[in-house]
Amino acid sequence: MFTGIITAVGHIETVEPKETHNPEAGYRLRLHAPDFDLSSTKLGDSIAIQGACMTVVELQPQGFSIDISRESLNRTVGLDQAGPVNLEPAMRLGDRLDGHMVLGHVDGVGTVSAFEPVGESWLLKVVAPQELAKYFAYKGSVTINGVSLTINEVQDSAEGCEFAINIIPHTLEVTTLKHLQVGHRVNLEVDAIARYVERMLSLTTAL
Repeated sequence: MFTGIITAVGHIETVEPKETHNPEAGYRLRLHAPDFDLSSTKLGDSIAIQGACMTVVELQPQGFSIDISRESLNRTVGLDQAGPVNLEPAMRLGDRLDGHMVLGHVDGVGTVSAFEPVGESWLLKVVAPQELAKYFAYKGSVTINGVSLTINEVQDSAEGCEFAINIIPHTLEVTTLKHLQVGHRVNLEVDAIARYVERMLSLTTAL
């Protein structure tokens, strides 16, 4: 489990096919992360990369490697090429929950529809897939590329659900969100509590 509070920005250095002649085998990613605390990281530990929970398979002096399956690649963005990525280690028992409960399971991919300064902050709008619309609510939580954020507005339409977020300067400074542009695709994870509430309500209605 994670909190959506990014502890460092790393950089995917290499993306290598696991099997040269089998495109379905996925990739091995090597990440350079000098600002990420690896002092207590072991092989097999979980790290959220752009919001997706991955397992450490190799450790280097200033980085680590992970294997990503074809299934994960099909359901996420930003993990199939070199570039900056948000990093967060898994929570430990007793850690502070400064963001919200994040599982590291990407539920869908959204598209940035607006990203512009408003006063000292920035307004970010994202269009999410219609099947995720029921999970977004005013003042509810959402994870975008691994960052825990609060929804300020929700607009539903036949094409999808657009929600708006206010991003403070500190969040932009310490995450990859500063690189977003209109048209960019982002990893979305809905609030875990909303997911369970929807499941319980659907069963109650069915009965």
